[in-house]
Amino acid sequence: MVRWWGAAAGALLGVVDTFGLASAGVTFSMSGRDVTLLTCGYFAISFATLGFLVGYVVDLRRRDRRSAALVEAQMRAIDDARSRLAQSEKLAALGQLAATIAHEVRNPLAVIRCAAQDIGEHLPPSDEDARRNSSFITEEIDRLTSVVSSLLAFARPLRIERREVAVAELFERALLLTRGPEGTPPVAVRQRLAPGLPHLEVDADLLCQVLVDLLANAAEAVAPAGDIALEAQATDGGRGLEIRVVDSGPGVPPDLRARIFEPFFTTRPGGTGLGLAVARQIVEAHGGRIAAGDRPGGGACFTVWLPAAASARAAA
Repeated sequence: MVRWWGAAAGALLGVVDTFGLASAGVTFSMSGRDVTLLTCGYFAISFATLGFLVGYVVDLRRRDRRSAALVEAQMRAIDDARSRLAQSEKLAALGQLAATIAHEVRNPLAVIRCAAQDIGEHLPPSDEDARRNSSFITEEIDRLTSVVSSLLAFARPLRIERREVAVAELFERALLLTRGPEGTPPVAVRQRLAPGLPHLEVDADLLCQVLVDLLANAAEAVAPAGDIALEAQATDGGRGLEIRVVDSGPGVPPDLRARIFEPFFTTRPGGTGLGLAVARQIVEAHGGRIAAGDRPGGGACFTVWLPAAASARAAA
């Protein structure tokens, strides 16, 4: 298209130049005849050809830039597909490993725990050291069982059963699951729900698991008098939803914000490094994404973006 605009501009420039020179007193004659129109046609054709060639070069450069951008986008898509394939292969291998661990380790651990518990119950009350050792064995077996269960949860393919649910209902269920034996959460959690929130079409159990894990991490990070907030607001004109778990703890260092979602990476003593990895797996299976950031004034902010329910997107 640019080449034809260049040709038209060149032709117009030739006509304007010719009649501009004529109006300035320049005459065009050959053998005593006026050849102004012939000169005008010559200039118009010459400038039109030049404009066409310049436009052609501009078109080529634009096409090259578009081709380069397309190739770059395709390379990124190929890299993403390659990463997903590598992740799938890793998960498949992890699933086989988890199944082997579940078969070879869980049953012996259960037997050892029952034996340690039985020994502890039959020890005399005066033998405090033996009772303490028995309790220590039971606790460590429980921790190993938890690690195996987390590994199985991460390796097992997700089975999502979607239904339309309100955000307030998800928050209520998540807060209920974080309550302790006395019926109160270890740290007070404030809710902030923006008005007019769209519904979500998600697996409520799995998404509650994500919120419970994020709230548990926040409760562990803040002091007993710390502050935790569970927030939600609509995004993208009501076609999406943003859920935030904000705390007043020490925050997450910028260099660790991407790594904390990797399997088996943890900064907590005794942690399995699978909680946030499972959370990301669940969120991405719902077509969303999760990220860690800063809380204004200090602390951590974990943000979950999810698409709204189909009915909410249609209304938006």
